[in-house]
This record gives sequence, C-alpha cells and structure tokens, in this order.
Amino acid sequence: MEDKVTIDTNLWVYLYAKHPLDKYLKVRELVSDRFEAILVSTQIVGELYHVLTRKKFTTQAQAKQIVLDIVANFLVVEIDTAKVVKAVQINSRYGYSYWDSLVVATALIADCSILYSEDLQHNQVIEKMRIVNPF
Repeated sequence: MEDKVTIDTNLWVYLYAKHPLDKYLKVRELVSDRFEAILVSTQIVGELYHVLTRKKFTTQAQAKQIVLDIVANFLVVEIDTAKVVKAVQINSRYGYSYWDSLVVATALIADCSILYSEDLQHNQVIEKMRIVNPF
C-alpha cells in the first residue's frame, strides 16, 4: 500500500480553477500519480469550497459538485478534538498559523508521510511527515 499524502487547499484550488496553468498542470499530475494515497480533511474541503465560490473561480453549483466528487473519491478525515489539540501544539512549537497547524496535525494523526503545500517550509520534517512544495 502506498504511503498516505495530504494536499493543501491552495493546490486543490489550482486544480479546479485551472489557473495558473503551470500550477494546474503540476497538481493534476500529482493527483493522478498519487490518487489512491490522497487523504483530504473536512477543513480542506470546506476551505476549497469557500475559495472557489468567494473568488468566483466556479459557480456555487460547480463548487458543490467538486465537494461531492472529492468526498466520493478520496479518504476524508474529520476534524476532532485530538486534531485541534495537536494543532495548538504545532502552532506553539513551529509558529505556523492555527489553520496551517490544523492541516499539519490532521495529516500527522492520519499517518501521512507527505504534506504537499506551497505555504509551509519546503522539506521540513515534522515528526515523521515531510512537507513538500511541488513547485
């Protein structure tokens, strides 16, 4: 079985907004290559819906369908108390925002080996998980 990975919200936005083109193509390749291993949190799904509709990358109906497709095709992990507590610890130790810390905490608790993000420190290892900027 392939190691689990998490893809941060902004990368999903590039995929569904199809802009900028170079980032869209890179994320599309990443999702295609790692499809079976991708884990998505309810936080990321919610943030994606918010960004797609707020910035008018898609209609509300299109964004709703994207959410339905994601939850039907990927392992979705819910945010719970343990993840919130872990996020606070990560925030305190590493200085990431609470929301970024929650993404990290969720991926760690779900035993992901890689978190793909362009917002966090490339190649940083937190516990046993590596942060990778795919660009």
